[in-house]
Amino acid sequence: METSCGVVLVNLGAVLLLQYPQGHWDFPKGHIEASDANHKATVRRELKEETGIDDVSFLEGFHRRTTYTFTHKGRRIEKEVHWYLAETESLDVVLSHEHRGHLWLDWEAAASQLTHDAGLQVLLGARAHMQRLGRD
Repeated sequence: METSCGVVLVNLGAVLLLQYPQGHWDFPKGHIEASDANHKATVRRELKEETGIDDVSFLEGFHRRTTYTFTHKGRRIEKEVHWYLAETESLDVVLSHEHRGHLWLDWEAAASQLTHDAGLQVLLGARAHMQRLGRD
């Protein structure tokens, strides 16, 4: 099983979504590398690589895990993604070559823009967590 880590990144009520080469919209995420100390280190590295953003603060108590399968070069691959929630003060995104676009959207617009239901469930959980913390 492949494992990746991703983040619901929030800036004053706006959520960052990335458009992937296949056209779908999702949160920043990427594969764990041997040099990553833990999942949050993977998120920090991937976020910096994919968006140029490196000033993030993780909100404790939020972790979700999603799983799915896909086919790559005729091979069926099972994948799990560990999701975290973080805030940033930066709105400046410098996209990597891995993505076609980005959007900062309010919660409702992000819910409509996300391509996959798993992402929507992660978003809803993140928003509920922020509301519990009084940060929505």
